[in-house]
Amino acid sequence: MPKKTIILLFIICFCFAAKAQTADQVYDKFLDFNDARSHNNLAKTLALGQEILANVGKLPAKTRICFYNALAKAYEDNKEFGKALPYYETVAKAAPNYYVVHRALGYIYLMPADDLYKKLQATKDKAAAALLLEDYKKAVLKALPHLEKAQACDPSDETLTLIKLLYKNIKDDAATKSLNGRLTTLSKNCIDLITE
Repeated sequence: MPKKTIILLFIICFCFAAKAQTADQVYDKFLDFNDARSHNNLAKTLALGQEILANVGKLPAKTRICFYNALAKAYEDNKEFGKALPYYETVAKAAPNYYVVHRALGYIYLMPADDLYKKLQATKDKAAAALLLEDYKKAVLKALPHLEKAQACDPSDETLTLIKLLYKNIKDDAATKSLNGRLTTLSKNCIDLITE
């Protein structure tokens, strides 16, 4: 019996060792992932991304952040915003001055707010409207800091108009009045590219 147990353990260890990838193999897969992205092969990009996730810890820290950003963008391009969100959030924590990720987060966080606003405009029930307004404010306030960082680093008339409209919708005149000062402060140390 002990001989069978030892053989079984050996087989299990061999299977795990065969499945585990070296850091070089994971990095090679990351290069293939980038190649698929550069050729706009979204299906292959997502498939390789899933494979890399199992061993992402073997990538260097900066490369890992680049990978998470690229994977989030691929999910966003595939309209899988819920899957993109945690990777964008990870990138924002690791590179808080990278404004591109803030623009993505702002617009993704704004999606539920848009739905809530439509429901709010359609409801006639005051109690329901009050609840919807509260949920709408929470969603807007989650999106606004990201939109403001993006606006501060890469000014856009469209984003600025949206920010002002959101503050108007939640009736926050003070935030609108202090917006220029916040944008000036946020415009410092902007990063427009994450490098490995």
